[in-house]
Amino acid sequence: MAPERRFPILEALTDPHDVASLSPDALQRLAAEMRDAIIATVSETGGHLGASLGTVELTIALHCELQSPRDKILWDVGHQAYGHKLLTGRLPEFGTLRQHGGMSGFLRREESPHDVMGAGHASTSVSYGVGLAEAARMPGGGGNHVACVIGDGAMTGGMAYEGLNQAGALGTPMVVVLNDNGMSISENVGALARMFQKARVDSTITRVREEMERGLARLPGAEAVGTHLRDATKALWFQHGALFESLGFAYVGPIDGHDIEALRRAIRTGIERQRPVLIHAQTVKGKGYDPAESDVEHMHGATPFDPACGTARKPATPPPPTYTEVFGQALVREAEADPRVIAVTAAMLKGTGTNHMRDRFPERTYDVGIAEQHGVVFACGLAIAGFKPVCAMYSTFLQRAFDPIVHDVALQNLNVVFAIDRGGLVGDDGPTHHGVFDLAYLRAVPNMTIMAPKDEAELVHMLHTALAIDGPVAFRYPRGAGPGAEVPQTPELLPVGRGEVLERGEGVALVGYGHGVGLALQAAELVADRVGVAPTVVNARFCKPLDTELLHRLAADHELIVTVEDHAALAGFGGAVLEALQHSPARVLTLGLPDRFIDHGKRDLLLAEAGLDPSTVADAVARAFHREQAAHGTR
Repeated sequence: MAPERRFPILEALTDPHDVASLSPDALQRLAAEMRDAIIATVSETGGHLGASLGTVELTIALHCELQSPRDKILWDVGHQAYGHKLLTGRLPEFGTLRQHGGMSGFLRREESPHDVMGAGHASTSVSYGVGLAEAARMPGGGGNHVACVIGDGAMTGGMAYEGLNQAGALGTPMVVVLNDNGMSISENVGALARMFQKARVDSTITRVREEMERGLARLPGAEAVGTHLRDATKALWFQHGALFESLGFAYVGPIDGHDIEALRRAIRTGIERQRPVLIHAQTVKGKGYDPAESDVEHMHGATPFDPACGTARKPATPPPPTYTEVFGQALVREAEADPRVIAVTAAMLKGTGTNHMRDRFPERTYDVGIAEQHGVVFACGLAIAGFKPVCAMYSTFLQRAFDPIVHDVALQNLNVVFAIDRGGLVGDDGPTHHGVFDLAYLRAVPNMTIMAPKDEAELVHMLHTALAIDGPVAFRYPRGAGPGAEVPQTPELLPVGRGEVLERGEGVALVGYGHGVGLALQAAELVADRVGVAPTVVNARFCKPLDTELLHRLAADHELIVTVEDHAALAGFGGAVLEALQHSPARVLTLGLPDRFIDHGKRDLLLAEAGLDPSTVADAVARAFHREQAAHGTR
C-alpha cells in the first residue's frame, strides 16, 4: 500500500492554475496544507515565516485568476512568497529552503519560470510591473496580465509611488494588490501607516461607504452621475482610496485578505477593467499560527524553532553578544553623554540595535520607514542644525542611498555617521543581502572617513571616534557575534588614520581589515609553518585615510604584504593598499571575496568556499611567498 500523502491536495497539483478548479472547501483545505508545510520547514531552516503565512489565501486567489507563468505575478521583496513557491511545483525541494545549494529564501528567476523578478529589497514590484504590463501592450507583447503584490511596509518607500505615478499617467492595465498587515519587520511608521490603521480598526467606514453607494445607485439619474458620486463618496469616507484614485488607479477595498472568494472576485474585476487597479487586502501577519500572530517581529525572520510552541531552539552555550547588540548599547551611552546624538534607521530598529535608543531616548530616535534615501537627507538636516545623527543601516540597504551620501552628505562635509551593519557575508539570506560592496561605493567619495573594528571593544571606540570627527564617517561590522572581547564602558578616541601592529614578525605582513583581522591572526601560525617564518600581523583599522606610513614601513621590511578582508576584492581595502604601495618594493597580495554574486548558506561555509578561512589563506600566502623567493633568489 502506498504511504498516505502528507499534503494530498498540494501534492496532487501539476500546474498552479489547477487550483481554479477546486471547490471552496478544497481551497480552504489547501490553505491549511500550505500553512502546515511552511511552518514545518521554517521551524527547521529558519526563514520569513509571518509574512508568508499571511499571504496564503491571497496566493491561492492569484493563481486561481491568473495563469502563471504566462501571466505575471510579482511579489515585492519575496519573503511573502513561500506559498507561491509551494503552488509552483517546489514542494519536493521546500525542505532545502535557505540551505546552501538549496532553495532561496527569496524569489529567483533561475529557480523557476514562475519567479518573474528576483528581489530582496522592498518597494520595487510596481516599477517592474509597469514595465512588464507596458511590454505586454506592444505588438507581439503577448497581452498577458500583470499583478503585483506589495506590502504596506514597502509603501513607506518612495520608489513604490514612482511606479504608481507612471502607471496612473499611462493608464497601464495592471493590478496592484496592497497586502496590508500593519507591519514590515517591526510596526510600520509614518502618516500613511496611520491612514491604513484607521481603516483597519474602523470597519464601519467600509460598511457605510458600501451602503451609501448602493443607495446612490437607486436614485433617479444615478447612472449618469454615478461615477462622480462614487468617487466623491470614496474621497469622503476613505481617504487613502482617494490617494490612489488621484494617482490614476481604480481603488477596490479594503477587503478581507483571508477570504479567498472575495479576493478572487476583486482580482477578476481588476483584470477585466483594463486599467490600473489597486486592491486593498487586509491580512494578518502570521495568520493561522498563534506564536507568529502574537510575536510578529520575532517571527518575521525566524530562527529554527519548536513548531509546537514557537520557542526558538537555543544553543547549548550562549553566544557572546552580537556586534549589533554591542553597537546599540554603545549608542545609548553616547547619547547619555551628548544630547546632540540622534539615531536614524530605515524600518530596522531591532535589526540595527537602535531599539535600545528608542527605549531610552524615543524623542531622539527616528525610524523613517523603508526610505534610505530620505533617511540620509533627513540626517543632513539634523547635522546642519548642529546635531550628530547616526544612520544605522545594513550595508546592502545603504546602497540605495548612494546619491545622497555623495551629493548631500560628503559634498557639504556634514557630520553624519554611518553605522553599517551586516558588512560582509550575511549567510542564509543570500546575494540580495550580502554587504560586500560598501567600501567600493564609499572609498572614492571625498571627505569620507572609513573604518572597521577588529572586535566588539574596538566597535565601541570607533563609534565614539566617529562622533568626534568633523565630517562624514562610516564604519562597518559583520552580522552575528564577534570574537568575545570585553566591552569597555568608557570609550576611547582612536588616532584617525592609524593602524596597529598586533604581532611582529618577518618576511610576510598580514594586514587585516575588520573581520579580516581575526582571520589573519588565525592564519598566522599556519603561515609560519608553511613558510618557515612568523608573519607580522596588523590591524589596519582605517580604509580611508590609510596608515600609509605604516604600510611603507611594512613594504620596506617585508617581501610580501597580504591584505585580508570580507569585502569584494575589487575596489576594496586591498585595492586601496595596492594604490598606496604601487611604487613599493614589496609584492602585495589581496585576499577578498571573488567577483561574483555569492549564494546563500551558513556564513562560515560561504567564507571557506570563497577562500577566506585560515587554512586557505595560509596556503595562498605560502604560494605567493615561495614565488617571491624564487623570483628574487632568496632563502
